[in-house]
Amino acid sequence: MVNLATDLMGLNLKNPIIVSSCSLTHSPEGVKRCADAGAGAVVLKSLFEEQIEADTGDLLDDAVPVYHTEELDYLANTAKGKAAEDYLELIEKSKELVDIPVIASINCVTNRKWTEFAKYVEAMGADALELNISLMPKDFDEDPMAIEQHIYDIVSSVKHQVNLPVLVKIGPYFTSMPRVAKNIRKAGASALVLFNRFYQTDIDVDTLDFRSKNKYSAPGEMSNTLRWVSILYQRVGCSLIGNTGIHDGEGVVKQLLVGAKAVELCSTLYIHGMGQINLILEDLRKWMMDNDFETLDEFRGSLSQKNTSVPEYFERQQYIRALVGVD
Repeated sequence: MVNLATDLMGLNLKNPIIVSSCSLTHSPEGVKRCADAGAGAVVLKSLFEEQIEADTGDLLDDAVPVYHTEELDYLANTAKGKAAEDYLELIEKSKELVDIPVIASINCVTNRKWTEFAKYVEAMGADALELNISLMPKDFDEDPMAIEQHIYDIVSSVKHQVNLPVLVKIGPYFTSMPRVAKNIRKAGASALVLFNRFYQTDIDVDTLDFRSKNKYSAPGEMSNTLRWVSILYQRVGCSLIGNTGIHDGEGVVKQLLVGAKAVELCSTLYIHGMGQINLILEDLRKWMMDNDFETLDEFRGSLSQKNTSVPEYFERQQYIRALVGVD
């Protein structure tokens, strides 16, 4: 009998499928649809730190990094109303409707006063909190170590407010991902979500405006996540969650093989509908039965790089094989 259950940061998930932060999870009814479709957990649509600070009168002061007029207009518009209060209500009502873990999400770039809001997230019953740290450094003189330290400070500031498990979602653009991962863990993270898919920029040459490109991920975008989950598995002291480019059961199997505790997905649900969750789970069960696995732990991490003391050599070997066919 196949058992898809997994333990994530002390949370019991009936399966490793997590619906990531998106418009599908922006309402209690949306969260319930995800649960009814078979998701093991959901991440609520992100609340921006600017929205939190707007409720306290701190929006867009000199410390907030705003770079374009379009961004300024967007933040001003999204800040109208009682976003923070509404978000707490979303947590509370979602918890009433479903029996799977509900993970709150805050999109952030600073460690300012907004971090105090995390304690209210905990008080409303969220099972965990995901920090979507969307730093896009643009200062030519900013030191890389200072940028990394800024991320650690955000995590530490939030962890001082809550006892909740904290997931940290980051992008892949660091000189030393192992060092960054270890230090995020030391700052208090219980899990790393690899990786954040940043806004895809394009330009409309007719209107001369910026616009979004490739709104949905593609399966080919998963390779970077596979590489780094494989390298970091059982080396940084926290759970790893695969994200970006996971569209089907095969993608989930690959993530588990390299060491992911769970996966976050949403693009495939927009493309194929909520029924895709059940299809993914069916494919996962079938693969496990075909390979005589009863639990996820029996094969999780079996293709990771944990068995080599020099993972860079392992990576180099795969590179050579791919290019010239030399073993």
